[in-house]
Amino acid sequence: MSELRKNPTYIAEVLIEALPYIKRFSGKTIVIKYGGNAMFDNQLKSSFARDVVLMKLVGMNPVLVHGGGPQIGELLEKLGKKTEFIDGMRVTDNETMDIVEMVLGGLVNKEIVNLINRHGGKAVGLSGKDGGLIRAKKMVFKQDNPTLETSEIIDIGHVGEVDSIKKAVVDLLIKSDFIPVIAPIGVDEAGQSYNINADLVAGKMAEVLGAEKLIMLTNTSGLLDGDGNVLTGLSTEKVDSLIKKGVISGGMLPKIRSALNAVNEGVRSSHIIDGRVEHAVLLEILTDVGVGTLLHGRE
Repeated sequence: MSELRKNPTYIAEVLIEALPYIKRFSGKTIVIKYGGNAMFDNQLKSSFARDVVLMKLVGMNPVLVHGGGPQIGELLEKLGKKTEFIDGMRVTDNETMDIVEMVLGGLVNKEIVNLINRHGGKAVGLSGKDGGLIRAKKMVFKQDNPTLETSEIIDIGHVGEVDSIKKAVVDLLIKSDFIPVIAPIGVDEAGQSYNINADLVAGKMAEVLGAEKLIMLTNTSGLLDGDGNVLTGLSTEKVDSLIKKGVISGGMLPKIRSALNAVNEGVRSSHIIDGRVEHAVLLEILTDVGVGTLLHGRE
């Protein structure tokens, strides 16, 4: 702060640069997937909370969807419960699902809500079970079996996909000047709970809400090419080409696909940004430079 006081002109320039973005996004809904290092480092957690509160104060409507995989894994380990992953997805039996609900819908969700409220916001935490927000369906997982020379269906338990989202639940909170904080847990018609990938929930939430932006926080600088340079301004066609070339692979694939699905379904833009950077969300929304990868729809 002392350095900023020495250069008040710089402060004015920053505010002037942000003004057109504030005007442009006032009244717009921005869905943020919150995860990665930004959820663990205390300084990053505080800067993220302040970002969200400021967004709300200047007229934007932030909606948060959060992850919590590492926290779930930590508690499972403490309880002596072994965790099995198949192609990056946690096999979720009944006991594990209970723990997932406790961690995501309880510990993690309420910590985020409390943090935002302590910084002057009005956050409300909920899971997809509240108000029937997220209707889920069981994920059908297929894995190649070389022996059978075909694919086989593998039961990975209570892992789900988004079937539908009840928009009115979130709309009510936004209109009441609250900041929704959503845990990615859904329920099917029979009342069975499912753990859903937070990236998928965030993407579907942005689509249903007609969001201006979908922002996903990661532990990388964005989508990188083979030389480690950040790629940005990508269209569906460019991403498809990068996937075929093997530039995009592994854990980045579902994130990219969710972001692209959102923009192809009407979300103005998707952003994959570096959550390790303080105030990354504000830098992406309110400056000319940004701190990650921008994706837009088909050309």
